[in-house]
Amino acid sequence: MKAVIQRVAEASVTVGGARISSIGPGLCVLLGINVDDTEKETEYMVRKILNLRLFEDGSGSGRAWSCSVVDRDLEVLLVSQFTLQAVLKGNKPDFHQAMPAQRAEPFYNRVLEEMRSKYRPDRVKDGKFGAHMQLQIQNDGPVTIELSSPAGPGDPRLQSKQEKQQQRKDKSRSKGPAESGDKGSRPDPGTSSGAEGQVSSEREA
Repeated sequence: MKAVIQRVAEASVTVGGARISSIGPGLCVLLGINVDDTEKETEYMVRKILNLRLFEDGSGSGRAWSCSVVDRDLEVLLVSQFTLQAVLKGNKPDFHQAMPAQRAEPFYNRVLEEMRSKYRPDRVKDGKFGAHMQLQIQNDGPVTIELSSPAGPGDPRLQSKQEKQQQRKDKSRSKGPAESGDKGSRPDPGTSSGAEGQVSSEREA
């Protein structure tokens, strides 16, 4: 799961010319759901988003990066953004890593419910899943944070990466001196280097 989190003075969502959601100061979160995401990723992302310290202390001390959106009792606008899962093939984006819409919509709704249950329902707004939306965002700072859920031990993405790394290691190991074509560089089994001779004589002694 990926998110782009912006600290905003205000933000709103418009669909078909009608404004459907708006917030004052707080966070605008664009959320991209991966095809392999689970409840584990949901819990991680919700916890991190609500606890990110992106705001000054509200007491007027001017201390930056000391308060979360929850600490300041501010609002969150959460908007589904499947294009965050894009993979470029040349100049064309490919979205095979994004969760299909029929699965992503209920999954997104669970993320929304989780965030509302961990905070305050009236403080968490959203867009309209699957609709063509216009977002008006007044970034405050500007402050923009990219966040990704960590890959777990059983994550297929991590396993695939590890398998590819192992394949490269296996190929490099299979290329022995015989494949190099330089027979002169191959050591004579009957001889040994000086260092090896010293070790051998030490053992015999």
